[in-house]
Amino acid sequence: MKNITHITRRKWITLLLSSLTVGVSSQTLAQTKFKRIRTQYIAALAQGNSTSGTGAETWGLWRIDPGPIGVWLRFYKLLQKAGNIAPAGWRFNIDDWWLDENGLIMKAPEFPMPAGKYYVTNGEEHISLLTVEPPDTTGTQAWSLSDNKTIANVTHGPCRSTRYTPENGLGTCSPVNANQNVFPLKPGEDPPPVQGCKRKKYAVLIVFGKPV
Repeated sequence: MKNITHITRRKWITLLLSSLTVGVSSQTLAQTKFKRIRTQYIAALAQGNSTSGTGAETWGLWRIDPGPIGVWLRFYKLLQKAGNIAPAGWRFNIDDWWLDENGLIMKAPEFPMPAGKYYVTNGEEHISLLTVEPPDTTGTQAWSLSDNKTIANVTHGPCRSTRYTPENGLGTCSPVNANQNVFPLKPGEDPPPVQGCKRKKYAVLIVFGKPV
């Protein structure tokens, strides 16, 4: 169930991250020891020009790549017949589901975003140390990026993550109503609206390391 373009790009990300950690001159990397981790992905909600802010409690973390374990939209009815359990073992929730840029229904990320420090990149020239603070007394989590990097700097453009929730009531937001013909999305193209659903677009940050 893997799309060729999808796999190639993700393999490219892996190779590029390997070269970034040894070949890119970065003030952050030069000043801090770090360890490489298995690539993770953050779904972030923030203004593109922001370097810090609050609201990280609304962000999510994929500890493993959700693409290869996703389910194609065209196989949604099979997913229903399987009791909403994907072949990879995760459970689909019709009232809170996610799509990527290729038309794959993805496993939802982990919420809320765990507090900590993460080395993030857009997969190209930008690297930054993301700090996510523990929740305060109201549950709000502050965040900040190092080296004056913005969310736009460390957003991986080709990746899209879109969350769909019911507009009018439980069970009214179904992938059946999604237009499969628009996938894969072109660069800069928005994910499609789906009848009966509210749509929320998240920036995708690639996590490749943590401070030692």
